[in-house]
Amino acid sequence: MDLEKPPQRPAPQTPEGCLVVAIRLPVRIVVLVLVVPVRMVWDALVVAGRFLTDTVLRPVGRALLWVGRALFVWPFTGLWRYGVVPVGTALGLLGKVLVVIPLVWLYRSVLTPLGHALVWVYARVITPVAGGVWWLLAALGTGVYTGLAWLARYLLVLPAGWVYAWILTPVGHAIAACAKGLAWLVGTVATGIGVALYWLARMLLVLPALALWRWVLVPVGRVLAVVAREVGDALGHAWRVAGRISLAIGRALATLFRLVFVEPVRWVYRTVLTPVGHAVRDAVLRPAAAVARSVGRATREALASARESVRQARADFRRMLFGEPARPERIDRREPTGQETRTLGRSTTALTKD
Repeated sequence: MDLEKPPQRPAPQTPEGCLVVAIRLPVRIVVLVLVVPVRMVWDALVVAGRFLTDTVLRPVGRALLWVGRALFVWPFTGLWRYGVVPVGTALGLLGKVLVVIPLVWLYRSVLTPLGHALVWVYARVITPVAGGVWWLLAALGTGVYTGLAWLARYLLVLPAGWVYAWILTPVGHAIAACAKGLAWLVGTVATGIGVALYWLARMLLVLPALALWRWVLVPVGRVLAVVAREVGDALGHAWRVAGRISLAIGRALATLFRLVFVEPVRWVYRTVLTPVGHAVRDAVLRPAAAVARSVGRATREALASARESVRQARADFRRMLFGEPARPERIDRREPTGQETRTLGRSTTALTKD
């Protein structure tokens, strides 16, 4: 098995005409001149938009989101949790007590026996009576239907069949033959007129339009397609070149800004502000923090001694009013000593021996 891919041959390029070569260079120059300012403005807007989004829009959006939660979400959540839900629960319980339980009692105690009684009346009384009435009506209907069917057969169906067979059928055949001949005549005339109009339209409209399409519109369309393709390629090429130019200008401006502003500020911070800050920290902040810690320690000790004095005074006052509290008797829970201790070498212990 051959694991190496065979080298790919480049696709054969079709030769370009002189018209394409003559159009390409001027179009690319003009498009590049027009596109470079647009690309630079676009890149500047992109950078400004990112800076504005990171520094203004995103913090403002977070603040507005927090304010919206504080003004709308949290109050409605509290209202729902501590207002609507308890009220709804109370209303549900009240509805159950006042509506559901009485309706269930009414259904079980009143409607169910009444329904059973109605079912018994329907099954024992109404059903037999309705069956007899239905049988009587069915017998009467069968007799009436038989009589009407006999009268309709001999008064309507047989005379109508004779009229259709001996009068309407011959007349219809004659009318159909006349209509068929008339349709053939009209079709022949219409076919001749249609053929004449077809050739007239072909000579006056189709052939001139075909010649116009073949000898005028197709060459003009090909030229316009070439121009449009070259303009599109020029726009893409000019956009990429403008991006490189804009990137180079942006890097140059960033380098200039760094040399003019950032580096002096960094030098001032490192050589001036940092030593001054260290000196202020060592000479002022640390002694002040040590003094504050010592003052806080002394204050805590004074407060602790004051609390202990107050607690002792309260205990003395309670003993003066109510006397000493009764001390509970101590219960000796230690192991027995001497001969009453448990032994590990014998089977008896101090608790089980005689």
